[in-house]
Amino acid sequence: MRFTDVENTRTILEGAGYVCTTEIATVVFLAAAADKPVLVEGPAGVGKTELAKAVACGLGRELIRLQCYEGLDEAKALYEWEYAKQLLYTQIVRDKISNVVADARTLSEAVDGIAAQADAFFSERFLLPRPLLQAISAPEPVVLLVDEIDKADPEFEAFLLELLSDFQVTIPELGTRRATHIPFVLLTSNSFRDMSDALKRRCLHLYIDYPGPEIEREIVCRRLPQLPGRLADQMIAAMARIRCLDLKKKPSISETLDWASALISLQLESLSPEAVMATLNVICKYREDAEQVRREIDQVVNFQ
Repeated sequence: MRFTDVENTRTILEGAGYVCTTEIATVVFLAAAADKPVLVEGPAGVGKTELAKAVACGLGRELIRLQCYEGLDEAKALYEWEYAKQLLYTQIVRDKISNVVADARTLSEAVDGIAAQADAFFSERFLLPRPLLQAISAPEPVVLLVDEIDKADPEFEAFLLELLSDFQVTIPELGTRRATHIPFVLLTSNSFRDMSDALKRRCLHLYIDYPGPEIEREIVCRRLPQLPGRLADQMIAAMARIRCLDLKKKPSISETLDWASALISLQLESLSPEAVMATLNVICKYREDAEQVRREIDQVVNFQ
């Protein structure tokens, strides 16, 4: 499966369960056509990670995910050596090592003899690939998701540039590894910090905002078709009003889906101020946000 044009891309993504706009479909299509990474920015919970899953599902590719965090380094992202396995093999072949240094007259000669065999212990059998190396070494094309890149340190962001520019990585002991197949790369950011110009220059940019009422209703009804239509309309309208309040964290589509599930569990047919107040903990993640919604409840639940 491949993306042939914008409309085809949108059809494939929606077939994978992702309700997208023409803008999203256009960026995904152009990224696939040009083998360019996509930097997807936007508030938490608006579907950035789900987009990567939909691309992988739609193309029939494996999704390889690297979850970023402060302190992430090459050993966790690219590769590391299996030192325990190297030590085990060293113990098993120690007789052979003795033979290597048997004729050495000095310590320096013994070290040189062992060093000459170093390639045996820094080879593929002792290499433990991490997500980045897995993505470029995979026998079939994959989708690589670098999730929440803004949580990683700037030094790690700089480390990624070689991969994003040339789809290759350098392993000092083994040399440069070029991608067997160029992966479809998506990087997501919740704008925890600004990305560097160097990173942005290598990527197509896509900003996913809170969905409009029509898109949000379509997403909710696709995911939860058992939700009564009138309740869906009222809930989407209430959520739009809640997002207009000055909240510490505005609820996103993930909270909308959680809220819809809660209202279904309560077997409600319509939304009332009491129902909103009872389920605020599903929508608001901070106490002060919940208090503000309570103060504005008449504005939130106003469907006339």
